Amino acid sequence: MEKDSKIYVAGHCGLVGSAIVRKLKSKGYSNIITRNSTDLDLTNQAQTNAFFEQEKPEYVFLAAAKVGGIMANQTYPADFMYINMMIGANIIHASYRFGVKKLLNLGSSCIYPRMAPQPIKEEYLLTSELEKTNEAYAIAKIAAIKLCCYYNEQYGTNYISVMPTNQYGIGDNFNMETAHLLPMIMRRFHLAKLLRNNNFDAIIHDLKAYKLGWHIDDEIDYDDHASIENALNKVGAYRDKVVLWGDGSVYRELMCSDDLADACVYLMENKDYKDIGEYVNITRENDIQLKELFIIIQNVVGFEGKIEYDTSKPNGTPRKVLDATKIKALGWEPKTPLVEGISSFYQWYCSNTMSA
Repeated sequence: MEKDSKIYVAGHCGLVGSAIVRKLKSKGYSNIITRNSTDLDLTNQAQTNAFFEQEKPEYVFLAAAKVGGIMANQTYPADFMYINMMIGANIIHASYRFGVKKLLNLGSSCIYPRMAPQPIKEEYLLTSELEKTNEAYAIAKIAAIKLCCYYNEQYGTNYISVMPTNQYGIGDNFNMETAHLLPMIMRRFHLAKLLRNNNFDAIIHDLKAYKLGWHIDDEIDYDDHASIENALNKVGAYRDKVVLWGDGSVYRELMCSDDLADACVYLMENKDYKDIGEYVNITRENDIQLKELFIIIQNVVGFEGKIEYDTSKPNGTPRKVLDATKIKALGWEPKTPLVEGISSFYQWYCSNTMSA
């Protein structure tokens, strides 16, 4: 890519897309195209084709997606499958039709089988059953990976796919109904800390900055502290405890979204489909048991109550650490240590909440 190359970042408002835009700008790329979902519906093929025909981007980062944690995936499986399949198919096909030189497709580690051997190598894809709690999303992401491969094989395109591990970072979603693991848990500890300290002014700032979800926000009377406390209790934040789903026994790997963006830009600048093959994991290959992760988050936030587990709720996949052999061989490794990353993330969250 040249510094003045026309680059389209699909999903620039999201966690990963916004990190990619930041990384591109920091490296001096000056011709970045973006569109809000209100201006361009990527599930609409006609709109997508018209956009590509008009703008004719040379490079595309496909980071647009409907995303969410285990609760969102279980609640809206049809939406997760339909929206993500349509976005992937429309952008990949339009990239072919209108001469995009190179495309990078963002996948997800949930594409792998539920009981895949650990660490998970790229070749384990489609070797056994998927995790049921996010099967719809996984199938949509697998379809996009395969579509990129088939366009490369049939039409000689240069479309690459990356499979990142779980992400967190600036611009994350904090809605307790739809958020991913780390921001959801961090916010729960934060609200519980504020409640424990009777800091209702800060709680109101937080609730006005981010939704709780499940229509709980519609029930809150901001002039009634009891109403506010009741709403927080419904999402697991209490004065003396935080209630978390499952039993904390499963393992997850977490990566700062700025590290993922660094990997994506590195691959677009330096590696092609012939170098990468079907796709490559973006990972440190270093996971952590949730019980330990929750204590780290609790300490970073400074909540002095206890942790209680709701074992009636699902754990999800027992373990999901990705193999880093391939990405290391391609010359890239992440830079942000977990505790440092969570601490910086929490500082940003607090600052962003109070300024909202």
